[in-house]
Amino acid sequence: MNLPNHGANPLRLYSQSGIEPPEKFLDFSDNIHPFGPPSFIKENWSGFYPLLNAYPDPHAEPFRTAAAAYHQLETDQIAAANGAAEIFTWLARRYRGKRVILLEPAFSEYRQTLEAESAVISEIQLSSENNWQVNVDAVKAELGNSAAVYICNPHNPTGILLTVEKLKEIADSCCAAGCELVIDEAFIDFIGEEASFAEYLSSYPQVIIVRSMTKMYAIAGLRLGYVLAAPKKISELTEGAAHWNVNALSATIGSGCFPLEDYRQTIRLAANKERNKMIQFFIEENCRFSNSQANFLSFSLPDGKDPDLFFQDMLKKGIVLRHTYSFKGMDGRWFRIGMKSDAVMDRLREEISLWLAQK
Repeated sequence: MNLPNHGANPLRLYSQSGIEPPEKFLDFSDNIHPFGPPSFIKENWSGFYPLLNAYPDPHAEPFRTAAAAYHQLETDQIAAANGAAEIFTWLARRYRGKRVILLEPAFSEYRQTLEAESAVISEIQLSSENNWQVNVDAVKAELGNSAAVYICNPHNPTGILLTVEKLKEIADSCCAAGCELVIDEAFIDFIGEEASFAEYLSSYPQVIIVRSMTKMYAIAGLRLGYVLAAPKKISELTEGAAHWNVNALSATIGSGCFPLEDYRQTIRLAANKERNKMIQFFIEENCRFSNSQANFLSFSLPDGKDPDLFFQDMLKKGIVLRHTYSFKGMDGRWFRIGMKSDAVMDRLREEISLWLAQK
């Protein structure tokens, strides 16, 4: 089945599935929360208009300074980008022709950008048999002769969180092996800064942290991400970056998001509530599920149920799930769902329950 490699593109998914999209559908394939962007954006929208008439700051100010203050780092430890996806192109160029370790299943952009630079990819396959947990010893055993290892934390697509202590253990081994540790923290905001490795960055110069602004703040259309690393690494990563790669609107709005702890906490509490309700539902329906700490989770159907038929039937009902054909080791047998409003999640549970009862 030839399907898009990413979520958040339901009309293309319907087209490539050969299914006529219903008049209304619910998209669970993206991980954008249902609360919308912070209110200050709409309230000050007209005030952003003058930004369109001048070139943006080449270093993405005022965003860079705001990010540095938020993480208690220096500005030379931070670079902003046109979404985290741009940062992964910088990293791939850094590892051109070198050996890089990926923990599969993984975000497809890792492999796509690395293969474009002829990197040699070594895989560590996570398994549903131990609930997709990372085997730290298996990672440490692969570090020799490797330029980098990519770890997504919390993991996409399962939402499973690796503790800071385990990350430190891996980081120490990376230092000994001369291998860089790339930590993708795109969804860490849904847990909190206490789970981030950013606090320890200055003690681990071989660590590179990638962050996203689009998930927590529901500003995917603006494309804004940033990378945290030692000053020398930041300089090397951005050496070939496009000038003015972050527009003024993104830089200004992004800088205004960091102080919004009440907003973040509201999102976290709502996501946790809906995720826990889904977990209880899956227990009652004998479905397997990942032990997610993020605003999404993955699940598989009870034994004997056809995942391909389920996916297609859900599409016909206007329920768009994130398929996992592009996630190695899941291979379409699992599905990922982003947490939405309680009413929307109720509809999802209703449709899954009906399908399981009938099929």
